[in-house]
Amino acid sequence: MATPLLRIGTRGSPLALAQTEEARARLAARHPELAADGAIALVVIRTTGDKIRDRPLRDFGGKGLFTKELDEAMLESRIDIAVNSVKDLPTVLADGIVIGCSLPREDPRDAFVSAKAGTLMDLPSGSVVGTSSPRRQAQVLNLRPDLRIVDLRGNVDTRIRKIADGDADATYLALAGLNRLGRADAASQIVSADEMLPAAGQGAIGITCRAADDRRLALLGAIDDGATACAIGAERALLAALGGSCRTPIGALCTPTGSGLGLEGLVAEPDGKQLWRTRREAPSDEAEAMGRDAGAELLRRAGPGFIASLG
Repeated sequence: MATPLLRIGTRGSPLALAQTEEARARLAARHPELAADGAIALVVIRTTGDKIRDRPLRDFGGKGLFTKELDEAMLESRIDIAVNSVKDLPTVLADGIVIGCSLPREDPRDAFVSAKAGTLMDLPSGSVVGTSSPRRQAQVLNLRPDLRIVDLRGNVDTRIRKIADGDADATYLALAGLNRLGRADAASQIVSADEMLPAAGQGAIGITCRAADDRRLALLGAIDDGATACAIGAERALLAALGGSCRTPIGALCTPTGSGLGLEGLVAEPDGKQLWRTRREAPSDEAEAMGRDAGAELLRRAGPGFIASLG
């Protein structure tokens, strides 16, 4: 068998594989040499985040748990690039790793999933919402402090099944994941960003690469979606300015406006009793500066010591 021209690292979940197939197809369409049989090899890597199934990931370090093994494989030249959900990337990437390109963003909104109610507001008092996301928990409790939150983990199909089995009365899933898996029918409601601000990078696929690998970076540059790259740049700059951990409820969404970009950001207490929100607009070439400014404002409004108090 011929040696592949490109080795793509990925997690093994159905959603990760669907995202990797999209990346493979875009690379093959843009670079004819990668369209031949065997030119691209997929390398499935089980990450620490995939192995921990019985406890909240925030107890073990959060987002980096889904990228650590992929980064190690890349730095050891066992793979050339890795396909990631941008929302799973740590705010500060590992030394020597960069986001080489962003694919066109899917719908970034959340979907409300329930067998018992059409919307969050329709749930009876005392109902149970399953989520492992501090961001979703805080926004749910801000709107419905009479509800109860329980931890709910698993891939998309697993969480849909848990709701059907009654493990919780409702949950939230990224609409992008449902769309990519052909499961949009599972959504009881597509939730507006005014009600549930998404995670930074939600709906976007980012392909990481070694910072010094000019040849692979050139391959990725040819399929980069500039609009998505600008948007996630603003959102990730907000994250960096806040300096929060995986325990900090943070939301961010950057979208096009008539003259440039608009950015919504929030930070909240986990119980939802306090929630700070801000909005900015700026030209596209000032996206990251806009994100830093919005994050700095939220940090000031939350007050000294707020981020540190959440661990």
